[in-house]
Amino acid sequence: MISRDEAIKLIREYIKTENTIKHMLATEAIMKALGKRLEPSKEAVWAMAGLIHDLDYEVMADKKEHGAKTVEILKEKGVDVPAEVIQAIKAHCYDLNAEFDEPQSLMDWSLLICDSLTGLIVATALVRPDKKLASVKVKSVMKKFKSPAFAAGTRREDIKLCEEKLKIPLQEFVEISLKAMQGMADELGL
Repeated sequence: MISRDEAIKLIREYIKTENTIKHMLATEAIMKALGKRLEPSKEAVWAMAGLIHDLDYEVMADKKEHGAKTVEILKEKGVDVPAEVIQAIKAHCYDLNAEFDEPQSLMDWSLLICDSLTGLIVATALVRPDKKLASVKVKSVMKKFKSPAFAAGTRREDIKLCEEKLKIPLQEFVEISLKAMQGMADELGL
């Protein structure tokens, strides 16, 4: 499998917006934490799915290409990633492409579910006086979660699927995600 350093080099080749890169890093952190909990033997594979899931975000011509363009890039570059990473990347945007299957595995669902939560957590940090993840509490994220006007682009209905698809209560899912992102706050610049 591609190394993290090689993946970051590839990301920097295709993604020029720092906030998009930080989103991908945050998703990596959450996926690593979820992998550790739900499929410990594949923690690195889960992390890689999170890290490269939006590789095509700035080069796709149409939203309908999301996921498919990432797979195309990986094939063109000869990047070695497990088939389950490819499946998770496709599944996280299955609603945009009729050729993609709905998420099936815990990894698929985890990527779809945590993808939008990163933005809510970052937005919660940015309204704090110190703008630091370290000062964000689960209670604060939950309060913001209940306010649809706050970080309005957050797909709250996707995040709530953590209870049904992962059997993790929402508040616990937010806690896992927040701690994972706090663990790499320096890399995220927060």
